[in-house]
Amino acid sequence: MADNSSKKRKRGGESSGKPKKKVVLDVPASTASVSSVLRPKHCPPVIATTPGVEISENIAFYPYQPQEGLRSKSTKLKHAGDKELLLHSTSHRSLDYTAREEGKRGFNQLVNHYIGIYDPKTGNLEVVEAKKMVVRGMVRAKQASASSMGENQAKQNMMERKTDLGQTFGTKKAKKAIRETVLNAIAPQRKPGDSPTKIDDAGKAILSSVGEVTTNMATREELQAAVDEAKPVPKANLDALDIQDVYDPNVIVGADILNLVPIREWQEKVRHKEGIQTISRFVAARVNAIASDDDAVTRLRVLRYLSFVLMFYLKTTPGKQRGTRQVPPREKLRELLSPAPEAVVESIRRKFSDAGVVRKFHIDLLMAYCCVFACIVDNFEVDTQNLRDDLRVDQKTINQYFHEIGGRVRPVSNKAEGGRPIYVARLTLPLDFPKQRQMAQRRK
Repeated sequence: MADNSSKKRKRGGESSGKPKKKVVLDVPASTASVSSVLRPKHCPPVIATTPGVEISENIAFYPYQPQEGLRSKSTKLKHAGDKELLLHSTSHRSLDYTAREEGKRGFNQLVNHYIGIYDPKTGNLEVVEAKKMVVRGMVRAKQASASSMGENQAKQNMMERKTDLGQTFGTKKAKKAIRETVLNAIAPQRKPGDSPTKIDDAGKAILSSVGEVTTNMATREELQAAVDEAKPVPKANLDALDIQDVYDPNVIVGADILNLVPIREWQEKVRHKEGIQTISRFVAARVNAIASDDDAVTRLRVLRYLSFVLMFYLKTTPGKQRGTRQVPPREKLRELLSPAPEAVVESIRRKFSDAGVVRKFHIDLLMAYCCVFACIVDNFEVDTQNLRDDLRVDQKTINQYFHEIGGRVRPVSNKAEGGRPIYVARLTLPLDFPKQRQMAQRRK
């Protein structure tokens, strides 16, 4: 008898070697044959996609197709797949669904969509041509407001076109009627006893936003102060009680620069009755009287500084850009303004030019300074003819510069010159500065 312990045991994963029984399943045939291809005549099946929209199963769609009577006999379509189709649903409480064929019809006629109906018993496959459509959703309230807005926009565009035509080709009477219509549409006039016009929420929001903006707007006084600050004129002391303190030479020129202006040469020449050479008519007409007065040292320094400024301006040449002038090189400028010290020459060059170019701003600033210097020299009552000739401007322009510094120019009759008036500029308190211009209302 053999020992059972000497026999090898089989692994758990090994089969016992007995064949298993095959289970026969009732499955369809491995191949299918297309029995027919159908093209529906009335309403084809639809393959719909819903990008970004989730539609419940109980939503009912209603099909819409163009009427056959609208087409000619030659263009009538035989199959429903060739007809335009639209599906619309209002079953949802707040959304409207619309299904359309996206893309141009006939753009890619080789791409068709079909639905297959397979019979597993017979193995036949019935193919039906279908339409590929896309379902979009739109909020019903938004759609209504958009349609009404489109109608209002169309009416408004038509009215604007009529108004433009009337303003362009209409008569004076028609143009006046159009302006009155616009004004009445903006602000309708109410008769006595009429009830006040109600303002809707949109109007209240607009008025609120306008109020918030206007609260931060600058006042007329602030605007005038900003305009005066930006003007090319010397800074005036508006708190001064005496006219001598409005434009203090030590402030507008600088005490250090003014003390460097040489005046001893002029004083010595006047004392010895020698002539003083200058290119300025204004300076030549006043230098002898002021240089001989020992109490007019400040006025003499201002007069000599004015002569340097006039020399600086008259020796500039037209620049490359229109309305500008070119300053001579520094060595040439020192020679022209001799015997002015280096600090005086540099102060004039920096104040009335920028990188060697005299622009419109610097020209206005220089002429305004010259008007102030003339007022200081003549005790604030100036005959403008000599200064006008030195600056080579007309009477209207020199009057405007005196007005910019707060002065008043008045014509005075002169019997010595046959009654021809002379113009005298006076600087008195209160100063008379030009006011900010306001746009005049158009006449109706």
